[in-house]
Amino acid sequence: MTTTHPTGMEPVAPATQPPRPPELRRISPGIRINIRGRSVRLRGLRRTPSGPLRWLAILGPGIIAGSAGNDAGGIATYSQAGAKFGYDMLWVIVLITLSLAVVQEMSARLGAATGRGLLDLIRERFGIGWSLFAVGIVLVANGVLIVGEFIGIGAAVELLGISRYVVIPGAAVVLWYLVVKGSYARVEKVFLLMALGFLAYPVSAILAHPQWGAVARGAVVPTIHFSSAYILLFVGLLGTTITPYQQIFQQSAVVDKGVARRHYGEERIDTYVGMVLSDLMSAFMIIATAATLHVVGKTNIGSAADAAQALEPVAGRFAAALFAVGLLGASLLAGAVLPLATAFSVSEVFGFPKGVNLDFRRGKFFLSLFTVFVILGAVLAMIPGLPVIQALVWIQVLNGILLPVILVFILLLVNDRRLMGDLRNTRLYNVLGWGTLTLVSVAITIMISTQLLGAVGVHVLGG
Repeated sequence: MTTTHPTGMEPVAPATQPPRPPELRRISPGIRINIRGRSVRLRGLRRTPSGPLRWLAILGPGIIAGSAGNDAGGIATYSQAGAKFGYDMLWVIVLITLSLAVVQEMSARLGAATGRGLLDLIRERFGIGWSLFAVGIVLVANGVLIVGEFIGIGAAVELLGISRYVVIPGAAVVLWYLVVKGSYARVEKVFLLMALGFLAYPVSAILAHPQWGAVARGAVVPTIHFSSAYILLFVGLLGTTITPYQQIFQQSAVVDKGVARRHYGEERIDTYVGMVLSDLMSAFMIIATAATLHVVGKTNIGSAADAAQALEPVAGRFAAALFAVGLLGASLLAGAVLPLATAFSVSEVFGFPKGVNLDFRRGKFFLSLFTVFVILGAVLAMIPGLPVIQALVWIQVLNGILLPVILVFILLLVNDRRLMGDLRNTRLYNVLGWGTLTLVSVAITIMISTQLLGAVGVHVLGG
């Protein structure tokens, strides 16, 4: 047998490609789970924003609650203060800013410490009777205010040359869809964008060419007029700046956002920034009307739309248009926040699940209430000749009655050691909180007393 040894020169057999494995289905990053009835995709964790982005990331409930307080009724009140008394009531805004920041911070801290809404805590700690009393006034007061916000939307777009009967239904549908179909994070971003509409007021004030020396004096030197009109506007500024629905909304929004106790320091910054910016915009409204309407003797403003119309011949069409844009942004924001705050309140009193992150299956009661409030507000706002201005006067009285009650509950709850732990009130916060309650109560007592005495022909103060 002959053995052949390989020489290395033999022909090579053609190479065969291994079979290609079947193409795998691409898997999208993250996993999908169901949380509280809503399908959520969990993606890769991102690094915490740093620098300016970090400060922007913490803004949310405080900015929204503060901006929502400058609603259509608030704009009308600030405009009337500027037209009637010029710069003399700016010091009131400075004073109220401190009180507003303290009250809203306590509300946000309650939400972060307990994970519960305000009416929820009132029901559990003080009983169903007190919670029903509070929510009853909230329902009546906020119900009329919701109609006022949609009227503000209509008035603003008509000043811009658009029919209210087209925009009001469209705005209602957009606001409803945003809240019902969106997550809290998405809703918060849109609300923050709406708040940018308030930037129109500083521009309007600058275009009005105010006397900045007089502005500074009005802000730091208290000027008091002993007249019933001044007292009424003083109480009106208190009522429209520190409103119960702001506390209710911010506490519920902090809970909905999932702010933990250990992260509360950032939420405190959001609250302070939101309240300062809110009242800064309020001051610019007073400055704009004081520099234009007060100096020419136009001292009576019936609504925010009246203020925008009155600005045009004095400060120009552009300033009036900016005022209208600010009114539109304010009314849109409050037109969503007010129904939300009311739905939060009622749901908390009766123990129903609530939250923007819920879908209709899990949050049927909460989202149905929100839907009803939006529909009623939009429909009633389109009724010609509706006496909303007269109704808003009574609503300010109801809000005035509710505000001290809400403040008492907040102060008692935020001082509860078992409830708050290390986040309970300090001595300074108690001094400022109870001082605010005293100020509000005294102002409301004086207002009601002068009105009752005036009704029987006894005039203690001038007109």
